[in-house]
Amino acid sequence: MHYSVDNYPFLTKYFTSGVNSRKMAHCILFYGSDIEAQYNLALEIARLLNCKGTHTPECGCLNCNWIRENKHPAVLTISKVDNKPVNDNSKTVISIEQARMIKNDLLVTSDYHRVLIFCDRDKDSNIQGLNQQVFQSDAANALLKTFEEPPENTTFIFLTKDKSDMITTVVSRAQSFYVPSMKDEDKDFSDVKDAMEGYLELERGEVLDFNDKILELTKMLDAQAVFTQMQNYIENLLRGNLDNMSLKVKLISDLKAIEQAKKENRLNMNIQTVIETLSYKLIL
Repeated sequence: MHYSVDNYPFLTKYFTSGVNSRKMAHCILFYGSDIEAQYNLALEIARLLNCKGTHTPECGCLNCNWIRENKHPAVLTISKVDNKPVNDNSKTVISIEQARMIKNDLLVTSDYHRVLIFCDRDKDSNIQGLNQQVFQSDAANALLKTFEEPPENTTFIFLTKDKSDMITTVVSRAQSFYVPSMKDEDKDFSDVKDAMEGYLELERGEVLDFNDKILELTKMLDAQAVFTQMQNYIENLLRGNLDNMSLKVKLISDLKAIEQAKKENRLNMNIQTVIETLSYKLIL
């Protein structure tokens, strides 16, 4: 397992506390660009919930070893290809038949804490984030009652890139957490660096100047590319400030604001209006 508890100290501490106090949400939604990190964090939660040993990262009890090897009988990956009913030939969606199988399986009591991790797979079987094409309303609605009132010792975890990719009825029933990427990937923000530098310290009177700089960049580059570089810049700040809770909340809010601007741009809204709205959200 590539996940290290040192990568996400706040989330790890939060879920460890939740497990110890038995006050953890039974429906959890992770979102962010690094789906592998989300999946490994989900496995870590499953390990904490099922550990019969020391509850430390190094614990070697049977449950912990099973989960590290992804072989635990009660920790299941649910995707369009994982854990399908025998006669279910669907390969592009989490099916209604799958939802019914999950409901029936949960009627049987278990000595373990069951953790169901909902995700997608690509053609090479790599873990991918859920979207509404893979986890459609019919299958999701078939499980909504179960999500609301799950059997004892059952936790559902959903993995997605953006909360808007998930059906709203699932999002409304889950406690959501942003999981920043820890990959050493080249996320370029060279074109927006000068405009974004020190944006957190800007005051109300400087909003229009910031707005003009971003608008000018969209005349030289594709607007979506500008927004993506802005997100890369903020994610870089976020990775360096994971222990600063107040700053972390602000940066995550800014990432959401830029994602909204990207959606508005895709809808062909006036780019000047989109950037003006975004600038006020980032600065004020």
